Amino acid sequence: MPIRFRKSIKLAPGIRMNFSSKGASWTIGPRGASLGIGQRGTYLNTGIAGFSSRQKLAGSRGNHNHGSNTKVSIAITVEVNDLGEILFKDENGILLTEDVIKVAKKQNGDVIRELIQRKCDQINSQVEALSEIHLYTPESTRIPSYEPLQYGESQPVKPLPIKPNFFNRWFKKTIARIEAQNAKTQLKYEDDLSKWTSDRLEFDTAQRNKQDLIAKVIQGDTLSMEIFLEEVLQDIVWPRETTLSFDILEEGKKVVVDVDLPEIEDMPDKVASVPQRGYRLSVKEISATQVQKNYMRHVHAVGFRIIGEIFAALPTVNLVLLSGYSQRASIRTGEIEDEYLYSVKVRREEWGRIQFANLTHIEVGESLSQFELKRSMSKTGVFKAIKPIEE
Repeated sequence: MPIRFRKSIKLAPGIRMNFSSKGASWTIGPRGASLGIGQRGTYLNTGIAGFSSRQKLAGSRGNHNHGSNTKVSIAITVEVNDLGEILFKDENGILLTEDVIKVAKKQNGDVIRELIQRKCDQINSQVEALSEIHLYTPESTRIPSYEPLQYGESQPVKPLPIKPNFFNRWFKKTIARIEAQNAKTQLKYEDDLSKWTSDRLEFDTAQRNKQDLIAKVIQGDTLSMEIFLEEVLQDIVWPRETTLSFDILEEGKKVVVDVDLPEIEDMPDKVASVPQRGYRLSVKEISATQVQKNYMRHVHAVGFRIIGEIFAALPTVNLVLLSGYSQRASIRTGEIEDEYLYSVKVRREEWGRIQFANLTHIEVGESLSQFELKRSMSKTGVFKAIKPIEE
């Protein structure tokens, strides 16, 4: 079971990886599209990005609505879901007829194909992001520093008072109106100046505090190190929610980390491709073995990235002990339990041998094996529970 640490943080997925489960969508209208129903048949009128056209959908309805030319405004929405299904709906979510769909494809084929390609990239990027998080690990040789930023908002300009001209300066009501306007303008200026001054003071104070925080981090102040490390880890775009707990020990020389890794059930299990012809998205299941390998790569990449971020952010740290665990069904009782998957102890001088300019050539699971590593794993990435390395 994971031990209790002094500091625990939850690393939520970043916006760039936060994909909607409802699928991508594209809407025409409602002003961009309308149906015209008249004696000569049904037409779809569309206008997108400055272009408009009119396409006949159906033949004459005989004498029905003879002589009329009624238009009903609708919104046409094209959705591509995670299964690769492309759905054409009206504003009420009702599927459109093949006639309308055919016209939408004919008139806006490029837009629809772009939507399909975006959905394809979205599905595939989820797989790629999970295995590539370690590629952005910073080098640990640079001492962290911070140059305070300058406040970007310009100071409000004091307004020039309105002066009465030669003719209206003899009219008391006009002069009173001008004076009231000047007073109102001056009051707004004073309010704007007061807010600008307050905001700038708050900004400058935050900048100085950030600079002071990093100076204390370099000196090995453990409380400042905790605050700064949490900020660094929270700024990372995590593809899956990841929770970790850590302690900074031995006067800032050692960090012990426990990482609650994502579950294998959370791994994406589909890849997509766009055929050259037609309006289709081909979505295929990833084999169970490949999902397991992707999971293996991801959980090691998470550990690799965290270790690298610690060494880069905290220059006094000489050793990181990181252990990753997951919630899995016990083979003895079937109950969900926390089981450690791997535990690794890394010293700074050992970590410095990694060529961070060539991280794309590193097999991240093998990279961690060059350090003191405790792990029981098959070649295909099936983990057995282990007991983590003692502090």
